[in-house]
Amino acid sequence: MKTMEKCVLAAVLLCCVLQTAYAIKCWDCRSDNDPKCGDPFDNSTLAITDCHQAPELEHLKGVRPTMCRKIRQKVHGEWRYFRSCAYMGEPGIEGDERFCLMRTGSYNIFMEYCTCNSKDGCNGAALQKSSLLSVCLGTLSVGLVTLILRQ
Repeated sequence: MKTMEKCVLAAVLLCCVLQTAYAIKCWDCRSDNDPKCGDPFDNSTLAITDCHQAPELEHLKGVRPTMCRKIRQKVHGEWRYFRSCAYMGEPGIEGDERFCLMRTGSYNIFMEYCTCNSKDGCNGAALQKSSLLSVCLGTLSVGLVTLILRQ
């Protein structure tokens, strides 16, 4: 294989890996529709959403979701939870995802916004483990690129 072909193949594989890295996956649910969405969070029946595939919002043209968000809301004494892809904001408070933004309002309303982008599914309640498939595919890709470039 010629050097130019090797470089092109390596660039294509690198672009595929980078595309995957920039697309975050988040849990997407509402506790008023699915009680498993609340705390404690039970994702056993939920599919994780690829935020790269999320639709563009009409009021935020050209803005893509790059984070996950969990909203905990108390309205008239009832707790509601919303988990979704986040289009705007910053992770945590001053970049620290351990802290959430809290707001209170009149008429006994309380809201807590938690935003993160450290890993897929970070808007769940517990730590998420890496998928064995994603680890194997990543290792295989790196090995393939190394093998091709050595030839």
